[in-house]
Amino acid sequence: MALGPRLDLRQSQQLVMTPQLQQAIKLLALSNLEIEGFIAEELEKNPLLEAERDEEREPGGLADEDGFADSAQPETADNLVSSGATGEEAQLDIDPEALTDDGASDRAGLEGSLDGALGMAGAGGGGGEDGPDIDALGSSGVSLHDHLLSQAGSALSGKQHMIAAQLIERIDETGYLRADLLRLSQQLGVATGEIEEVLECIQSFDPTGVGARDLSECLAIQAREADRYDPAMARLLDNLDLLARGELGRLKRMCRVDDEDMADMIAELRDYDPKPGCRYGGETIQAVVPDIFVASHKNGWAVELNNATLPRLIVNRAYHAELDAAGGSDEASKAWLNECLSGASWLVRALDQRAKTITKVASELVKRQEGFFRHGVSQLKPLTLREIAKAIEMHESTVSRATSNKYLSCDRGVFELKYFFSSGVGTDDGGDASAEAVKSHIRSLIDKEEKILSDDKLVALLKEQGFDIARRTVAKYREAMGIGSSVERRRQRKLQNRAA
Repeated sequence: MALGPRLDLRQSQQLVMTPQLQQAIKLLALSNLEIEGFIAEELEKNPLLEAERDEEREPGGLADEDGFADSAQPETADNLVSSGATGEEAQLDIDPEALTDDGASDRAGLEGSLDGALGMAGAGGGGGEDGPDIDALGSSGVSLHDHLLSQAGSALSGKQHMIAAQLIERIDETGYLRADLLRLSQQLGVATGEIEEVLECIQSFDPTGVGARDLSECLAIQAREADRYDPAMARLLDNLDLLARGELGRLKRMCRVDDEDMADMIAELRDYDPKPGCRYGGETIQAVVPDIFVASHKNGWAVELNNATLPRLIVNRAYHAELDAAGGSDEASKAWLNECLSGASWLVRALDQRAKTITKVASELVKRQEGFFRHGVSQLKPLTLREIAKAIEMHESTVSRATSNKYLSCDRGVFELKYFFSSGVGTDDGGDASAEAVKSHIRSLIDKEEKILSDDKLVALLKEQGFDIARRTVAKYREAMGIGSSVERRRQRKLQNRAA
C-alpha cells in the first residue's frame, strides 16, 4: 500500500473549561464575604457594572434609566435568565428555572416580618445606630508585642533596648519566649549573660508570667509575684508532670508537705494564668457571618440567603450606549467595551445562578435534617453529599462547592453546612444515627456521671438508648471531643476534691 498524505474528518467530544465556566465554579465555592470582596474588585475593573443601592430597588423590578426604553434598561439576572441560556450556561450544572422566587421572604404565610433576612436583618452586616460595635468588641486595641515594647522603652535604653526588642519579637501570642538564647547571642554578637539579664527584666513586665520559656517557669514567675515561691512550691513546679499524672503521694514526699499543704498549693496554681499573653490580641477577631438564614413558619421552613452581605449587581446598558457612541469608529475601544459588557452580563448571570444553587442545596439539606432543627443534635441523621446531589439532580462536586465555607443560621445557632454531613452508626431497629448525635449522647452521659463511667459502661448505656456501637468507636468519639479516659477523669476529679 502506497504511503502518502491525506485528509480525514473525525468527530470527537471534549469538555472545554472556558474562563466563564471557571469563574462560575470559583464563585460557587466562595462564601458571601469572599463574594463581596470579589465583587468590589470587579466594580473597579468594569465601568459597566454597578452595585444597586437598597433605595433604588422597587417591588417587582428595577427603575428604568431616565430617557431609555426597555431595551436600554439595566440588565439584571432575572431578565438575563429569562432571555434564554447560552451554551456556556448549560455547563454550570445549575437549573436556571429552579426556585423562581427570589427568596423565602417572597413566600406567603410566613409568621411575622422576615425583614429581608428572616427577621435577622443586619446579622453579620453590623448593628443599627444604637447597636454595639462588634468590630470594636472583637479587638483589644493593643497587641501583646506593642504592650511589651512600650514597657521596654520605659525601662531600658541603648543596647539593652535593642536586645529586648529582639526577645519580644520572639514571644508568641500566648506570652512564651520561642528562642534559643545561645543562638540569639551569636546572631546579635552579645554575651548570653546580657541576654539573660534583659530577659529577666522582660519577665517582670505586665502581664505577669510573660517571657517564660515553659509552663513551669511561667507559673514560677507568677508565684514569685504573689510571694508564694517557697522551696515546696519550687519542687512542685519542677515536677508538674507528676501532678498531671495525679501522683500526689510521691509529690508530698518530694515537697515534704501534708495533704492540707498540698491542696493549698494546687489551689494556688489553679489561680495562675498558664497563657498570660492571651489577655492581649494583635488581630481583630472575625465573627462568623452566616450565608444562609433558616426560620420556621406554619407551612414548613423558610430558607434565604443573607442579602446583607451580597451586593446586587446591574449592567448599565445606558452607559454602554453612551460610551459606544463616544468611541466612534475606534475598533480597539469597541472591542474593549464589548468585552466589558460580556463580562458584566456573565457575572450577573453567574451570581444569580450561584444564589439559586446554594438556596436549592440548603433547602434540601433542611428538609433532610428537619429533626435537628426541631429537636436538636440528638435527631441529626447521617447524610452524604451524594444523597443531596441525587435529590436535586446535580453533580456531587457542585453540592460540595455549594456547601464549602458556608454557614447557616437558625434558632439553634450558627453551623457550617458541612456539619450536617456525617457518617452513620447502626441502631437496634436497623436504622442509622448520625455520628454527631452519638457524640451528643456520649457527652450527656459523661456530664451527668456521678461515678466515673468506663468506655464499656458507656457502650452498655448507649445500647440501652438504641445505639449499636463498639467500644473502640466510643473511645474514638470521646477523644475527638477532647474528653479524657475514665482513668484521667477519675484522676482529675480526685485533684478537684483535694483542691476544694
